[in-house]
Amino acid sequence: MAVKIRDLVEPLEATVLVAGDMEREVRGGYCGDLLSDCIAHAVEDSVWVTVQSHPNVIAVAILVGIPCVVVVNNYDVDRETLDRAQKEGITVLRTPLSAFEAVARLSALGIPGKKRRER
Repeated sequence: MAVKIRDLVEPLEATVLVAGDMEREVRGGYCGDLLSDCIAHAVEDSVWVTVQSHPNVIAVAILVGIPCVVVVNNYDVDRETLDRAQKEGITVLRTPLSAFEAVARLSALGIPGKKRRER
């Protein structure tokens, strides 16, 4: 099921830190904090739930084709990260929810967990 990024904000109790294309649809979700794991397993057009907030997160999102990053636990996000996201059109949301809670809410919206490779 596809869900528009703008429709993630309220269920996640999120603050929009960078509004990329809020009309873009996400078709899957990925949760993880290791950038290399995200590169290896996340799929294009996913929403990525993470605690990471440094600029390399945006580099990985671009590489994989992830249009929306959700930073959990209200972690601060580096200014450099936000500037890079703005430049690249990547939406960055921040939520007070834990990763577990955020993923549960995304799943309730019909967003399936997806991964590229099986081990």
